[in-house]
Amino acid sequence: MIASLLAATLLAAAPGPLSVVKSGNADVQRAANAPGATVESLASVVEKFVDFEELAKRALGDKTWASLTPAQRKDFSQTMTGLLRASYAQKAIGQAQADVKYGKESIEGNEATVTTTLTLRKDQIPVDYRLYKAPKGDWRIYDVVTDEVSLVDTYKGQFQKLLGTKGFDGLLTTLKAKRAQLEKENAAQSAKGASGAGGAATGGSAPSPTK
Repeated sequence: MIASLLAATLLAAAPGPLSVVKSGNADVQRAANAPGATVESLASVVEKFVDFEELAKRALGDKTWASLTPAQRKDFSQTMTGLLRASYAQKAIGQAQADVKYGKESIEGNEATVTTTLTLRKDQIPVDYRLYKAPKGDWRIYDVVTDEVSLVDTYKGQFQKLLGTKGFDGLLTTLKAKRAQLEKENAAQSAKGASGAGGAATGGSAPSPTK
């Protein structure tokens, strides 16, 4: 009885989707503006509220995911988490100072959407965040829709093409090569002591695994 009441209290106290997005963006901007900021340091902040593994799973699709062995799922999840972590943070740290205007929060069951408008220089870009309620009751971002372009849908389209021509093993090999390329670029940037201006936690466009 006490355990049930405690669980209910913790769930009730969990931040809502809008609060998660606001605090996440604030943390990203703070990290990006910190002296000596690097893609690695920013990635560590981003992964606290963005569920890269969930993003990867949804992009692969339920049917393909269900056909994989536990070892293949683990390998794919680790590879895509590394790739997404590097590319997402790279986009954010490269942004100039941006102003974020928050719109509405809509919740349907365990799914939610938070709308925002990102003002970058003179451009106004609509950025929507899609979240899901994790098993522990906290809201996690799994997709970013920038100017009506979904990160999950973009990757899904790329994955389907590669699965059709190379199969799962070929897809995984390609993703590992792309991840290694991005991590090499980020390491070189860190070595030069490069630091970007703070931006919002926008995913930007997905890096193509075929390039």
